[in-house]
Amino acid sequence: MRRRTCNSILLFFIVTILIFSACSSITPEPSQKKDPAAVPGMDTMNGEQKQITLKLWHIWATDSEASKKPFEKGLNDWNSSNPNVKIEAEATENETYKIKLRTAVAVNEAPDIFYCWGAGFAKPFVDAKKVLPLDEYLNDGTKGKLINGSLDYFTYDGKVYGLPIYMIAGVLYCNKELFEKNGIKIPDTYGELISAVKAFKARNITPMTVGEKDGWPGMFYQNILAIRTAGTKLTNEALNKQASFQLPVFVESASRLRELIEAGAFDSRCMNLTRDEAESDFKNGRVAMYYNGSWVAGSMDRNDCPVKGKIIVKNFPVLENSNGDPNGFVGGAIDTFMVSSNTKYKEEAIRAVKTISESFCKESYLSGSGIPVWKVEVDETNISPLTADISRLLKSSTGFVLAWDTLLSGSEAQTHINLVADIFAGRCTPEEFAAQMQKLNETTSDKY
Repeated sequence: MRRRTCNSILLFFIVTILIFSACSSITPEPSQKKDPAAVPGMDTMNGEQKQITLKLWHIWATDSEASKKPFEKGLNDWNSSNPNVKIEAEATENETYKIKLRTAVAVNEAPDIFYCWGAGFAKPFVDAKKVLPLDEYLNDGTKGKLINGSLDYFTYDGKVYGLPIYMIAGVLYCNKELFEKNGIKIPDTYGELISAVKAFKARNITPMTVGEKDGWPGMFYQNILAIRTAGTKLTNEALNKQASFQLPVFVESASRLRELIEAGAFDSRCMNLTRDEAESDFKNGRVAMYYNGSWVAGSMDRNDCPVKGKIIVKNFPVLENSNGDPNGFVGGAIDTFMVSSNTKYKEEAIRAVKTISESFCKESYLSGSGIPVWKVEVDETNISPLTADISRLLKSSTGFVLAWDTLLSGSEAQTHINLVADIFAGRCTPEEFAAQMQKLNETTSDKY
């Protein structure tokens, strides 16, 4: 037994010496040496190349979303052109996404890249240092590709934290066929709007549509009415806590909305309709008017849309004898992609955000789902007719106010949405609405 053990030990030493000698005689050729920095988009582990995967979250979850195809075009182009930096995208419906993102950011589980809204929505993330500042990565001419002012709502304390995708604007879509068939004038003033509502209601045609189950679509109506009663300057000041909401002009914005509701402007089911369901009613020719974002325009110009060629776009009717702004719009550049400060791949993520945002902007303009903020070159004859009409409308704009749920921070945004929903449901008076909005200005929002 001892002899067998000694032989085994001797054999072990011989094999070890042979292996050591063989390894020490191999000299790596220069071409075999790998410099991790020399291979863009490649991670390394023990000298071995490894593909990078970036996680991206966004809100374009269904085919009915006008921005879905433009985003996917930009994403697919990136993945095709950058095989070593693959982006895996995950979509979540708008309102659910807000909760999901806030939760993920709070527990440091945000993806490398995430769709976000600037201004007040992203401010808590920035304040908590959860978002990567981009300034040192923008000295390559990126800023020169953007129109002036398009970074305003992504800039905090002088630093840029996001790049814009496109500009949006609220517009009134009118089914001119329904107006003409029923001998009703397309409204230019609020008084004419009330008259049109009553006339359509008398003919058993739903005058206006809103998907208040989702909350924010009804908010759009109150937001534009505030521009008509208070103006863009005062509204922006109130939203930035520099003026009071408890002024007669803000009470009036809620009163005018309540007047529309009581006149029968909206479907009686509106509190149970989603945005998509309400929009479908309009696209199928069952509703006369629809106030929503410019991103809807392209889908109404598609060949499969029943109202293609029957729609005109207008700014929301002006309010007679008012000191508000008759040419102001709800909107601006607020949609963005941001990069998590915890990402392992900062340069790759930022490069992806630049490329996809610019491509997304161009494709959105071509498809009619966005107004460009990047200086993209396109054949204007290929632009959706309604999108081209909106672009012309915006040339007469005297100012913008972002949708209030994106300007407000933290839980303030949801409180505002809930207050407008209470107006629709008859649970809140205009005076109570203004008082509760001012209460937000006098308290500190929660972190997220």
